[in-house]
Amino acid sequence: MERPWSLIATCPMGLEAIVARELKDLGYDDVKVENGKIHFTGGPLDVCRTNLWLRTADRVLINMGQFPARTFEELFQGTKSIPWHEWIPADGEFPVEGRSQKSQLSSVPACQGIVKKAVVEQMKENYHIDWFKETGAYFRIEVSLLNDIATITLDTTGASLHKRGYRKLAGKAPLKETMAAALILLSRWNPSRPLVDPCCGTGTLLIEAAMIGWNVAPGLRRSFPSEHWPLISKDDWEDARDEAFDAVNDDIELQLYGSDIDPEAIELARAAAKSAGFGKEIEFKVGPLNRVKPDGEYGIVLTNPPYGERLSEQAEVEKLIRQLGFMMKSLPTWSMFTISPSKQFEHYIGRPADKRRKLFNGNIECQFYQYFGPLPPRPNKDTSTS
Repeated sequence: MERPWSLIATCPMGLEAIVARELKDLGYDDVKVENGKIHFTGGPLDVCRTNLWLRTADRVLINMGQFPARTFEELFQGTKSIPWHEWIPADGEFPVEGRSQKSQLSSVPACQGIVKKAVVEQMKENYHIDWFKETGAYFRIEVSLLNDIATITLDTTGASLHKRGYRKLAGKAPLKETMAAALILLSRWNPSRPLVDPCCGTGTLLIEAAMIGWNVAPGLRRSFPSEHWPLISKDDWEDARDEAFDAVNDDIELQLYGSDIDPEAIELARAAAKSAGFGKEIEFKVGPLNRVKPDGEYGIVLTNPPYGERLSEQAEVEKLIRQLGFMMKSLPTWSMFTISPSKQFEHYIGRPADKRRKLFNGNIECQFYQYFGPLPPRPNKDTSTS
């Protein structure tokens, strides 16, 4: 058990490079990227740190084994060869979930049953008992089959990492916290610049920006099933949390402003910001987009406007995008970043984007439209040698 664990951070398609950059910033150099997965290695403390710090990933998994599985017998024997008793105590709860793509073993329920049986048989041989109560710590096992290769993982995260713990109620069509953090990291924003979201809804983009601005680890307010695993000590979790608390820098002044035409959404935004510890740092107002008049220079407009999925809403969406274009004409030193599924976005806004990036907001294919304003002038450096 002393060798490093094979770890996987999962994420939506299109965010792999961002998660990989986050891992490298955390000090992990052996990062390997594939579709929806970023592989790296570490130990118990690294499981704690990455669950607390990753802003754009969905989960942190432990890769327990990978092997060919063209038959149920191969799946059974490959799973049984894994030393489950070293991970799961005799009273542990270990449900099995699965998925299968382009594989001969296409029945997911059958594969789940085989994996469950193999784990039970391996544990029977080592615990010398015939029945497991499954009343203890939670160990979610996943079998993933792709091109007849089975990957067996343990989920250290539990509820997806987008569930930060600060939002008790959600508004309609919310932007996931992980996606919001990704958009902020893709923009040029830093705490020295004003950030405005004129279609802020329940405030997710601005709350995530506040967390980034103050270097608050997004997982600090929640718990994880692996906190109760024998191989990850309470000291590891305590050390990781202490490190995260010490890293918070709440002396930085934030310039975060949000508005929305929906009073109920603004009420939810204020409640979530207060719960996250930013009740006084983010200014929310009720009002239409065409009345938003940002102050300052070299700021950033970052927003996720309504998509108008119903035909009757298309005219309103077009109107909102045109209003964004009018706003930007009055802000020559500002940059704008918008995620939208609209194929006519650039036409409505009145200019082509400087850069576009395909992203998926849930199951909706979108473009992240990026309009770069001038960078703020660099402060004059003191040329004295003293």
